[in-house]
Amino acid sequence: MRSRWGSRIGRDTGSVTAEFALVIPAVVLVLGCCLGAIQVVGQQVRMTDAAAGAARALGRGESSDHAAALANGAVPGVALSAESRGEFVCATLSAPSGIGPFALVGLTVTAVSCAPAGGL
Repeated sequence: MRSRWGSRIGRDTGSVTAEFALVIPAVVLVLGCCLGAIQVVGQQVRMTDAAAGAARALGRGESSDHAAALANGAVPGVALSAESRGEFVCATLSAPSGIGPFALVGLTVTAVSCAPAGGL
């Protein structure tokens, strides 16, 4: 005796494989973009910490070169811009993202931090 579902299962097997083969590249692309975005957020956090350190160094009266060296030690390849805003000294760091597709489109990550001028 033959099952009425037996012939149907055989026909669907090829279509399931084809659909799976079409979906896998899209899933890999989305996963890659998500992982890249997480890395960019990590770069932003490192730059924010480096900007805070550079602002504190500038607030203590150290040179811009020293503050830039501190920032480059934490995040290589950053550009430091320092400015005075009243009682505060602010450090702005910017660097191009070096992460996958975000580097290709020219994403620039920027962080700003301020510290009191003449602080301890």
